[in-house]
Parts: sequence; structure tokens; C-alpha cells
Amino acid sequence: MYERELSRLQTELVKLQEWVRVNGVRLVVVFEGRDAAGKGGVIKRVTERLNPRVTRIVALPAPTEREHGQWYFQRYVQQLPTAGEIVLFDRSWYNRAGVEHVMGFCTAEEYERFLCQCPIFERMLVQDGILLRKYWFSVSDAVQEQRLRNRLEDPVRRWKLSAVDLESITQWEAYSRAKDEMFAHTDIPEAPWYVVESDDKRSARINMIAHLLASVPYREVEPEPLRLPARPPATGYQRPPRDQQKYVPDHAATLMNDRSDA
Repeated sequence: MYERELSRLQTELVKLQEWVRVNGVRLVVVFEGRDAAGKGGVIKRVTERLNPRVTRIVALPAPTEREHGQWYFQRYVQQLPTAGEIVLFDRSWYNRAGVEHVMGFCTAEEYERFLCQCPIFERMLVQDGILLRKYWFSVSDAVQEQRLRNRLEDPVRRWKLSAVDLESITQWEAYSRAKDEMFAHTDIPEAPWYVVESDDKRSARINMIAHLLASVPYREVEPEPLRLPARPPATGYQRPPRDQQKYVPDHAATLMNDRSDA
């Protein structure tokens, strides 16, 4: 059921993307939530079938020394979509209300200024015609701890962890208070927060994508008619001998041989 519904929703996402492209729409989707809440998995499923020239993922690293001297929102403004684009923020300007505030990476004055300016900033985006959707992925403490432990023990997912990520366990209540304060200031009618329960990753993916599609008034765009042309007759071209080119070794064939020997 999950795979079938995900496939259907991804088909609709392709239609949404084409509507955005053809009509010059600007769509911004913000993904926020606790560490290991499943944001990355949802973003992967959202973009899996989409055109990377139309849909971009923005996951900014820590600010540089130069960016520290800028207006806080400035580097995020540079990533906003132009007409006909979708931008997915894998974490966003809300870093200041979460990890920066809890871990002491910003001053109290900078934090208070953010809470004051953020609603104004988002209203400006919406007033300029940008479609802004904000999702908070909520995960329980027990599930978060298990997911972090799994990452720690899995060599292909170990890269997802940092010392700051592990602090999310000891700072659970501090992050809870920060999230509540953030919602109190930034859950505005023009750009409300939508909470996604994400203890069940598959349900979270389906629920978030379905909500996004339902929240945007897209229509299916009739594709431009295309026809596969007939291949013209051969004119005598001959492929160069194989020994004149460098080929990738057939590693797959060795696996097949090993399987037949087993």
C-alpha cells in the first residue's frame, strides 16, 4: 500500500512541478524538526522523480565569517526561487530559533531580533507572491534516541551524526521549549506551521506529501506533443575497435560468477 500510494503522490508531484514551471510560480517548502525526525527521507521521496533544474534542495553549511557579518536572513534570500522554481530548505533560517539558541551559537539579542523579524520576513515573501509551506517533523524522545543509535552503528549513515546532533538527547527539554517559543512567534496566518508526526517514517512521508499537494492549487498541464523520429538509414559509420578505448571493468560479472560458484 505504501509503495503504491507513494508512486501516486510522486506522479502528482511531477504534475505540480510542471505547473510551477509553466506558470512561473515560486514555491518554498521549509523542512524543520528535531534531529533524526525523518526530514531527509521525506525530501528524498519528494525529489526522487523531479527535475533538478526545477526543484532545488538547499542545505546550507555553517555560516562563513563574511556571512556572520551580514543581515541574518541575507544568505537565505540568495537561495529563494526565481519564477518557475521549487526550493526545499533542509533546515532554514529557523536554525537561529533552534540549534543556535539552544547551543549558545547566537546571542540573546540576536535570538530576540530573529523572533521579531521572522514573521515580517515571511509576510514579505508571501506578499511578493511566493508560496511558502512550513513543516515541523515531530518525533518522540525514544524513537529519536533509537534512530541516533542506529546511525552511530551504521557505517553508511555515520556521516549524518555530529557532536551537536548527539546533544539533542541531553538538550531534549531545551529544544522543546525553543520549539514552543518559535511557534508562538512564527505560526502566523500568512505562513502557518504544519506538524508532521514522524515516529512512523512511511506515514510521515505520505502525510506530508499529500498535504503539500492539497495545499497548492495546481492543475495538470497538457504536455507538449512529442514523437519519436524514425532512425535514418546507416551511412557506413563503424565503431572504433574496443582496444582503442578504456572500459570500466565488469565488476558486475564477477558478482554473477561468485553467485554461480556458491
